Amino acid sequence: MSKIKYFGDETIPLEMHKVRIVQKLGLPPIERRLEVMTKAGNNTFLLPNEEVFLDMLTDSGVNAMSDQQLAAMMVADDAYAGSATYTRLETKLRDIFGMEYFLPAHQGRACEHILAKVLVTPGSVVPMNYHFTTTKAHITLQGGVVEELVSDAGLEVTSRLPFKGDMDIGKLNAVIAKWGADKVAFVRVESGTNLIGGQPVSIENLAAVSAVCRANGIMLVMDASLLADNLHFNKTREPSCKDLSIREITRKIADLCDIIYFSARKLGCARGGGICIRHQDVYLKMRGLVPLYEGFLTYGGMSVREIEALTVGLEETMDEDMINQGPQFIAYMVDELDRRGVPVITPPGGLGCHVDAKRFVDHIPQSQYPAGALASALYIAAGIRGMERGTLSEQREPDGREVFSNMELVRLALPRRVFTLSQVKYAIDRLSWLHANRRLVGGLTFVEEPEVLRFFYGLLKPVSDWQERLVAKFRADFGDSL
Repeated sequence: MSKIKYFGDETIPLEMHKVRIVQKLGLPPIERRLEVMTKAGNNTFLLPNEEVFLDMLTDSGVNAMSDQQLAAMMVADDAYAGSATYTRLETKLRDIFGMEYFLPAHQGRACEHILAKVLVTPGSVVPMNYHFTTTKAHITLQGGVVEELVSDAGLEVTSRLPFKGDMDIGKLNAVIAKWGADKVAFVRVESGTNLIGGQPVSIENLAAVSAVCRANGIMLVMDASLLADNLHFNKTREPSCKDLSIREITRKIADLCDIIYFSARKLGCARGGGICIRHQDVYLKMRGLVPLYEGFLTYGGMSVREIEALTVGLEETMDEDMINQGPQFIAYMVDELDRRGVPVITPPGGLGCHVDAKRFVDHIPQSQYPAGALASALYIAAGIRGMERGTLSEQREPDGREVFSNMELVRLALPRRVFTLSQVKYAIDRLSWLHANRRLVGGLTFVEEPEVLRFFYGLLKPVSDWQERLVAKFRADFGDSL
């Protein structure tokens, strides 16, 4: 990793790349932002991107590609079957992860669909460090149950614990004893726990989880979508990895797992995904579902151009100077907001900066979706699109009872190599203003509530006129500024 020290007082992240293609942005006036948010049902997923200034909704499919990735897309082999493009991807994955078998899919949740179809049966259980929305949905739709086993310290919003995504080994042993090993479909570890702040998993903990799984004849499955960030934290926070290369750390992780699946929209900075499988019998059980649901075995719903870009992107993920920029920008944003008294999840994790809505708008009850309300308020105040990661992202119980989330977060994703430092500073400034005026922000209530994955397309409305009052305060403080 390139080590840069500054002569002056300020320490800022330094991009180890140059920008050669740019995309023009627009910032609508605040009155227009209120109008747009109202039409979108206070759901940031439903905002038209042309009305968004900084799109921090996700890091999925919106990362900047490198010049080498773009160049590789021009040499793709369009053959439906037996494509040389696919062979290059398969060879690269074997080189990186050391697993013999690979199945392509169009994105990460397609991998989850196949895994759940083959491995989850009614009455089975899937222990995991923490759930992700689509993962849990696929498992429960197959009649399975999710058990979340993240360590208690992982749910502490402010902490210095370097690996808050670690699984509690005592809890894992207890779940296996309770259900019986034959009822455990598989154990899932998410490398970079999305819903609790992108917090990483240590190799030490992964090794302990793997030992328990192998002692009980249970498969260990890793969701490696956020692996790039996790590798950075392994390298910089875990003493045993200090002198290892990123490629060596990756292989140590892979050797502990039976299956690794990923969304290439995150890992590899392309659009697609796939499942790497160690054992032939498991591969053969899953293989038939790829042509059925995704496409032929040598493209799996991806275009060959995306496959070429992914192959290059995976190799670039082995470059420390590539994978460290996201975590460094996130750390800068988290540290600055924390210094200003804006409540954020600490220590900084991967994926993005996570604002703690429970503390930010502590006057809003969870039944009125404080993280969703804060995400709505931030778009109105700044034109920044974030994502609610709280109760709104949960699903009601069959009897209609609301499931209150452990955390109420607004995720401000920092896609890799996309934003400049001045844009990050703008986001910090507007969040600081919003925090100073947080008592103006009110709750939300559903107008239209889908039964499944409601956060994607549900419609909500404010419980009062708080949004109009927020606009008025913005104009009083900023005059005619956008």
